[in-house]
Amino acid sequence: MFGSGLGGGLPNGADEDTPVFVISVAAQLSGLHAQTLRSYDRLGLVCPGRTSGGGRRYSMRDIAQLREVQRLSQEEGVNLAGIKRIIELENHVEALQYRMQELTEELANAYAAAEQAAAAVHASYRKDLVPIRTQNALVVWKPRRRG
Repeated sequence: MFGSGLGGGLPNGADEDTPVFVISVAAQLSGLHAQTLRSYDRLGLVCPGRTSGGGRRYSMRDIAQLREVQRLSQEEGVNLAGIKRIIELENHVEALQYRMQELTEELANAYAAAEQAAAAVHASYRKDLVPIRTQNALVVWKPRRRG
């Protein structure tokens, strides 16, 4: 029934973002008390999924987030408001990196399209026309006089 995915306890087909753990299991996996998890949820530090009945379901990503909140609090001495801001900024940076990747791909596609268009224009040139090298010279034409 359980696959060998993240944490060794995820159901088949689940990934690190799939909300599968009830609060008691999430508390055990994160090393925190269930009441602490409820507090962190109320403060917006970790936002678990919800069942149709309103029960919390935590993903492996949520568990990792809980551990990081605890580490920042205990080891780094950051208060919960500071931790919330850190999380917000990290999420913002992640969104900006994703957007930058999208724009980089769009730009690469635009360059490729421009190169194809230029190649099509060059391919349409008449083959009987031969470009000549221009020089800085003045040519004066004098018509022939008749008679």
